[in-house]
Amino acid sequence: MRRSGEAWVSLKVWLNAWRVMSLKELTIMTRYPLEFVASFGQVFLVITIMTLASSMFTPADIPAKYVSLGGGLVMYGFIIFIFLNETLWTIGYNIRREQKQGTLEQLYLSPAPKSASLVSRVTVTLVWTGLLSLASFWLVSVITGRVPVYNLPLGLLILVLSLSGTFGVGFAFAALTLRVRETAQTIANFLQISFIILCAPFFPFSVLPTGVQIISRLLPLSYSVDALRSTLLDYPPGFPELAPLEVELVIVTVFGLLMPWLGFWLYRREEDRARQSGSLSEY
Repeated sequence: MRRSGEAWVSLKVWLNAWRVMSLKELTIMTRYPLEFVASFGQVFLVITIMTLASSMFTPADIPAKYVSLGGGLVMYGFIIFIFLNETLWTIGYNIRREQKQGTLEQLYLSPAPKSASLVSRVTVTLVWTGLLSLASFWLVSVITGRVPVYNLPLGLLILVLSLSGTFGVGFAFAALTLRVRETAQTIANFLQISFIILCAPFFPFSVLPTGVQIISRLLPLSYSVDALRSTLLDYPPGFPELAPLEVELVIVTVFGLLMPWLGFWLYRREEDRARQSGSLSEY
């Protein structure tokens, strides 16, 4: 009974720390209104360009139910892309920002649960990027007409598992940031560009050269993109492209369940190394 009470107290402490840290991250975001508005404008510009360009990949003789294939193909790939992008910067590189500001070491000197700090960044990403995704969905619908939405329960399951795996990637990148410091900015940019090329969020995998497709098939996020848009578009001719849906679901599930734990383990390991070496406060 005593252990149960201690566990409940620990849970309350963790939840309170998570709430405060999430509020802190959201407050910081709203203190930069110009950046706040610019991010919306940037997303609108990217999604408009990619949606118009995707019309090149929509066959002229495609059945009527797939008329909006181009817009849906871009929209559902863009959702994975924007969450990965925000995860790399909000969860991963923000560790470096706090290190430069001198607040990271103070956090680890406090009794606050350290895991709540990472999870609070996930919360901010879900709230902010979720709003951007909804705004982008509306914009694509205006440009291309109604974006097809089929098999919604399965599509949401794929999205949740994909985002879970993506957040695990963010935890792993946060660990890398503690080690490489300022170089992490260059690595984040490289990962964004690599994702656009290798995981084909804005175009079919079939347009990639054979050699690039081989690399694409080695990346779990490629299967997340392919399974998500194939399912929500109701499996247009030729979709899914990388593997049968059953195989893609297994890959996405393993990725979504294992990557958060692997990423968090890597972060805790690197965090312990930084604390022992005294590099948490190093610029």
